[in-house]
Amino acid sequence: MESYLVPAGDGEAEFTEKHSRFIGRVRRTDTEGEALEMLRELREAHRDATHNVFAYRIRENNLTRYSDDGEPSGTSGLPTLGVFTGAEVTNVCCVVTRYFGGTLLGTGGLVRAYTKAAQLALEAAGIAEMALWTRFTLALPYPFYERAQRLLETYGAVTESSDFGADVALEVLLRAESADDFAAALTDESAARAVILRGDDTFRAGPYIR
Repeated sequence: MESYLVPAGDGEAEFTEKHSRFIGRVRRTDTEGEALEMLRELREAHRDATHNVFAYRIRENNLTRYSDDGEPSGTSGLPTLGVFTGAEVTNVCCVVTRYFGGTLLGTGGLVRAYTKAAQLALEAAGIAEMALWTRFTLALPYPFYERAQRLLETYGAVTESSDFGADVALEVLLRAESADDFAAALTDESAARAVILRGDDTFRAGPYIR
């Protein structure tokens, strides 16, 4: 399966520019219905706002939508969308709410403000990578634990659980393309003392290494 980037979680950021208040919100939305529900929810919550600008990208059917919501054409919705196309993040919806503060920002000022709101909200959400991961159950002798930890870091493993009993028992996830190399390296490093049980592959969100 082809990997792709999504928001790691929900993100929110707020700032004031020349007395106008901007609130950017980002959420992972896997369908257009989820994006529209987010938009409805935030429009309802901010009925008194001057503008609720939005943009979303949905991987299914390569769907892209945006709106300036009353701002001058091209100054808000498209720059908001540009943050996510530039970062190659999909299955995402962003709503930027503006409360007008009485001072006009001009075309360039609006583009910068909406871009900033979307960028800050995406930074708050973080980015994850949807990819194929392989699950391993490991039993490690204690003298080998620190070396195994370094090996796990080298291969970008995600540790889901750990138990310190007679041996160190770990449940970890490895990118599928690294799974064979990791298992071989762990066997070599531990002189075959590590017990390695390979489980199923799963397509899921994992850390995005920039």
